[in-house]
Amino acid sequence: MLSKRTIIGLVVGSIIIGIGGYSLITHIGTITINENYIVDVGDSTVYTIPAPDGTPQMMKIIGDSFDLEMTSPADGLQIPKTSYKKELAIDWIHLADGETRIKIQNTGNTELEITGTLIRSSDPIWFTFDLMVIISGMVIIGFSMGFTLRKPKGF
Repeated sequence: MLSKRTIIGLVVGSIIIGIGGYSLITHIGTITINENYIVDVGDSTVYTIPAPDGTPQMMKIIGDSFDLEMTSPADGLQIPKTSYKKELAIDWIHLADGETRIKIQNTGNTELEITGTLIRSSDPIWFTFDLMVIISGMVIIGFSMGFTLRKPKGF
């Protein structure tokens, strides 16, 4: 017969293992990020987008005026530091595994609005984090199973 503490430990541990397993599955492959960011007057921002080959990227920048510099892996889209006014829409595809690096400097009198859909590779640290969550659920189940042991005579 299982004690009340053992049943609670089994349920909690199973839930934690389930959450870790679900998270592990969702972190496999690529991640789609819907970007919506505002850059204040005079500020700059840098995007580093690690992605596998063949992933499409899209970014739209709206503002008074801004400078943009972009480097993409292999023979991908390369834009030297260039000034733009009003609006810029960029669509590109990663031609090789690697990082696209985009630097945007607001040089106008109004805020910049950056929107886009960016597809990036999953960060390997999440795999380790998800495994740690699963292991902690197993430890909780292990400790809770100790409550079902009967004490020998004399204790």
